[in-house]
Amino acid sequence: MTADQLKDIIHAGLACEHLELEGDGRHWFATIVSPEFEGKRQIQRHQRVYATLGSRMQTDEVHALSMKTFTPAEWAQTQQGEA
Repeated sequence: MTADQLKDIIHAGLACEHLELEGDGRHWFATIVSPEFEGKRQIQRHQRVYATLGSRMQTDEVHALSMKTFTPAEWAQTQQGEA
């Protein structure tokens, strides 16, 4: 699977304001910013992303996905800290 394919899958199932993706075709690292994460704990956010991938995690199309998930407000705060 390519990074563009994986991005398209995540975007199709989750409203993302920002999505960065790095990986080697099997092992991926994502930074995802979505308003859908408001009021959700970290595990719930990750479960929401995994739900967009569906069976691709079980069929090994995506072997591993590490992620950082942020609400838009949390993301804005991290960006201010870098300025």
